[in-house]
Amino acid sequence: MIMNYSLQKIATILELSSSDFSINSIQYLVTDSRKVVFPEATLFFAIRGPRRTGASFINEVYNKGVRSFIVDEAIKKQLYPGAQFLQVLDSIKALQQIAAYHRNQFNIPVIGITGSNGKTIVKEWLYQLLQADYNIVRSPRSYNSQIGVPLSLWQMNEHHTLGIFEAGISTKGEMEALATIIQPTIGILTNIGEAHSEGFVDKNEKATEKCLLFKNAESLILAKDYYNQPVSINRKIISWGADADNALQIISVTKQLNKSTVVAKWNGASIELIIPFSDDASIQNVITCFTTLLQMGYEQSVIQQRILLLAPVDMRMQLRKAVNNCFLLDDSYSNDKMSLVLALNYLKEQSGKNATTVILSDIVESQQEDEVLYKEVIELLVGKQITTFYGIGNSISTYFKNQTTLLFKVHLYPTTASFLQYANHQSFQNEYILLKGARKFEFEQVSHWLEEKVHQTVLEINLTAMVNNLKIYQSLLLPNTKLMAMVKAFSYGSGAGEVARRLQQQQIDYLAVAYADEGVELRKAGISLPIMVMSADENTFDTLINYDLEPEIYSFQLYHAFNNYLLKQGINRYPIHLKINTGMNRLGFEASEIPALMRSIKEQQTMMVKSLMSHLVASEDASQDEFTKNQVALFNDTCNIIELVLGYSAIKHIANTAAILRNPSYQFNMVRLGIGLYGVDTAKSSELNLQTVATLKTTVAQIREVKEGETVGYGRKGLVKNDSIIAIVRIGYADGYSRRLGNGIGKMLVNGQFAPVIGNICMDMTMLDVTNIPSVKAGDIVEVFGNNIKVQDLAFAAETIPYEIMTGISQRVKRVYYEE
Repeated sequence: MIMNYSLQKIATILELSSSDFSINSIQYLVTDSRKVVFPEATLFFAIRGPRRTGASFINEVYNKGVRSFIVDEAIKKQLYPGAQFLQVLDSIKALQQIAAYHRNQFNIPVIGITGSNGKTIVKEWLYQLLQADYNIVRSPRSYNSQIGVPLSLWQMNEHHTLGIFEAGISTKGEMEALATIIQPTIGILTNIGEAHSEGFVDKNEKATEKCLLFKNAESLILAKDYYNQPVSINRKIISWGADADNALQIISVTKQLNKSTVVAKWNGASIELIIPFSDDASIQNVITCFTTLLQMGYEQSVIQQRILLLAPVDMRMQLRKAVNNCFLLDDSYSNDKMSLVLALNYLKEQSGKNATTVILSDIVESQQEDEVLYKEVIELLVGKQITTFYGIGNSISTYFKNQTTLLFKVHLYPTTASFLQYANHQSFQNEYILLKGARKFEFEQVSHWLEEKVHQTVLEINLTAMVNNLKIYQSLLLPNTKLMAMVKAFSYGSGAGEVARRLQQQQIDYLAVAYADEGVELRKAGISLPIMVMSADENTFDTLINYDLEPEIYSFQLYHAFNNYLLKQGINRYPIHLKINTGMNRLGFEASEIPALMRSIKEQQTMMVKSLMSHLVASEDASQDEFTKNQVALFNDTCNIIELVLGYSAIKHIANTAAILRNPSYQFNMVRLGIGLYGVDTAKSSELNLQTVATLKTTVAQIREVKEGETVGYGRKGLVKNDSIIAIVRIGYADGYSRRLGNGIGKMLVNGQFAPVIGNICMDMTMLDVTNIPSVKAGDIVEVFGNNIKVQDLAFAAETIPYEIMTGISQRVKRVYYEE
């Protein structure tokens, strides 16, 4: 049950002057205009972004029915009849102040978690370990920021008996606000590493700031092997580590296949713990959870029994191809009402105008009566205009079968097994499907049943990382500089529709594709942004007009052809983009051709010049800066002539990804962001903290023992000099793994270690020497490139560029999109 606050009460909390507010039921605090579900009970915080004011979202939210707003800038209130505004100095601080007040209404134990890595995993595993004994409220996903923490705490109500919240910071001065909101009684510091260090002078400053979360905690669980500096708190520190002075002393860790055995001492008594994982990160996180439960008074035997049941935590909403031209959004990571709201928002964002289906199990993580809970679920489904609903479970089926006036189709099944037995693949056609179920329903079976059956090489696209990279480049722009994102060549191999939808949600200004059919696919995917087509031709003129695509005009031949087409169609002032050649000597008008072109455009009136553009040849190369400067000067002079003749201004853009960083004075009205969006810094600077977007993975098909003197692969090029173990993996040059990487040039990551390629690359397979890597088996996941093998390094080894590697990934390789 969500607690109600009147708007008058909110004003009192914020210490604002009294006013006559008529709205008496604020239940939802919202900072994202896309996430409004129950507008009449929503308080919207108009938060300023790096490039947009918070006020710019008010009209959209108002039209959705929201009437309560917190703003920190001047608003023309007369434009919003019936709306009520609370004026504050800082909207984020107001949100935090409200959440802190709300937290003070409850006297329950709260676990606060911070650290560099493992916060969300520890939070979710503690939830799994403690949910049998407590009614737990916790951070959804990784809601640990200055905005995420107060939104998490707002969920707390009188039914909860334990809170588990994580806190993440990016710079000094942030943790004090989060500590005031969370007020942990038990603290957990997972570790202090190098992650997110940009905002701190050094590691010690970051550690000191993070530890502010625990200043009033009664106890602190500390992994002392990973952080051994003094921490000041009111009560006691319970540490674990190898040294004898730890409350939990780790004597030994023995790893076996898919499990580990830990021998330790707890307050001097010997204990043994079996952990159902063998990777270092999971072992560390389980020991942290184990120590926490010991400190809370649990018997070792009870903890051991529960730890053996721990399920891996996949914190990502994955979007991948499914049967019959469908897309499957797999979000079985959790199944509570808050995470359902987040998943439905993402489903709606990705589906565009396509039909949407929700497959939902009983919601077991709720203290509401079924009548109240599922009534709200129906309101959510209706609000997101869901087409079809599948309910699985006795509770959800009982409630939904009594509903006779629903606006969507309903199918009900008592169990997952009955759904799989009676449901038909042919019922799912050309739609987006959200799969969301509690763990006990084993929805991974449904996921496998729905997923398109393709081979096991997968390109994972981290859309969260892409948005991070976008914001980094946006932070380098002047306030009025527009941004065009390059999504040509299937978004550099990453998938055009999915990437473009995420960019559209970020409200960039333009998209660019190479050919008209790429633009058509984007329109069919529900993309409404302006789209520039860089290589238009006479055969696609109808397509351009029908799908509202804007061509780049780069020659008189193309100009005259398009002009004649427009005259025949009776179309005037169609938007175009003029390409000027300033030194690339590829496409574009010469400066000497501009006067004649301008006369014709002005006389004919069939076209309107939307933008003027050129292409920098070597903006990433400092040795070519003088040439770049001359290009820009020629472009600027030519633009001035064009605008003088036209009598109106056009958008001007010449800066590409590297120039955004290296040449900020060349921004003009707009920049074109390309491969930097996908995490590749072509300027090779150390200034940008870009995140990896694309990770190419495959699996081991077979393990083979090969004797000394034998050979591996075609042409007998892979000579084995000693008895060796060879792993055959499911990727070859038909998937985009270049033959140039054969015979020891390339390498892949297997079980955390690098394995060199042996022999020639085959069409569908590659062989790796895993002799020195223990326990490699068929089915193991192999990283081809990603976080551990940078695509830039792979390109260097193959004597090419990252563009070729990324765009060369075959379409038979499955793309999986996820949000963190």
